[in-house]
Amino acid sequence: QVQLVESGGGLVQPGGSLRLSCAVSTLTTERYAIGWFRQAPGKEREGISCISRTYGITDYAASVRGRFTISRDNAQNTVYLQMSNLKPEDTAVYYCAATRMAASLRPAVYDYWGQGTQVTVSS
Repeated sequence: QVQLVESGGGLVQPGGSLRLSCAVSTLTTERYAIGWFRQAPGKEREGISCISRTYGITDYAASVRGRFTISRDNAQNTVYLQMSNLKPEDTAVYYCAATRMAASLRPAVYDYWGQGTQVTVSS
């Protein structure tokens, strides 16, 4: 069983930045592709970024490309999501998830999920 814990959410003004962390409770983090997702009230869960297992290949949703950066530190069993130039429409609960399959922005691919961290972008 793999457990994931997100942290780093909070309230930020438009144009600000936050870094989310996803702590993965396994000594074999490199065996899992990790994805970041978000869900706003009344909306479906949206895949926003993912990073592959071995080579750290990344992908981003069009809505965040150029503003968000995903990275992983397998030695620390942690995956990060650096978010910059935040907009009010980025307000959502952010989740990280893990899969042994190929990295994807599709939620259905992922087997393990964290509890989420709230990000609110407001002045």
